[in-house]
Amino acid sequence: MRKFPFIFLLLILLSCYSPSDRLCTDFKTGTFEFETLMGTEIVKTRFTRNDSIEIDFFDNKIDTFSIRWINECEYVMKKLRPQNMAEKDPVQFKILSTEGNTYTFEYSMVIKKKNRKRVVRQGTATKINDTY
Repeated sequence: MRKFPFIFLLLILLSCYSPSDRLCTDFKTGTFEFETLMGTEIVKTRFTRNDSIEIDFFDNKIDTFSIRWINECEYVMKKLRPQNMAEKDPVQFKILSTEGNTYTFEYSMVIKKKNRKRVVRQGTATKINDTY
């Protein structure tokens, strides 16, 4: 009986929690920048996306990917002209949260390789303009 007030208080606090709204449609198109750590240095990638194509600019190289949206906040990206077997595998992205002109996402390979653990990574992209 002494636990009842604690459980009641916990339920009240949890019912007040409201996850932030994800405005994923604001990030379906535009030009974005993404920074990540590769080894010991931070590298920057710029990409431009419309609803079905993404063009990545990284390390003086340009890559083009097809995009298939699964729902408002998830899409699958596949390289159009892969140079090797590893580049043929599609990658799934999920927008976790949005705030202002940035969004946080997670991504992983769609196809799990045999005898390998599925690796899910996170990142944050910043929208730098709305034009494609």
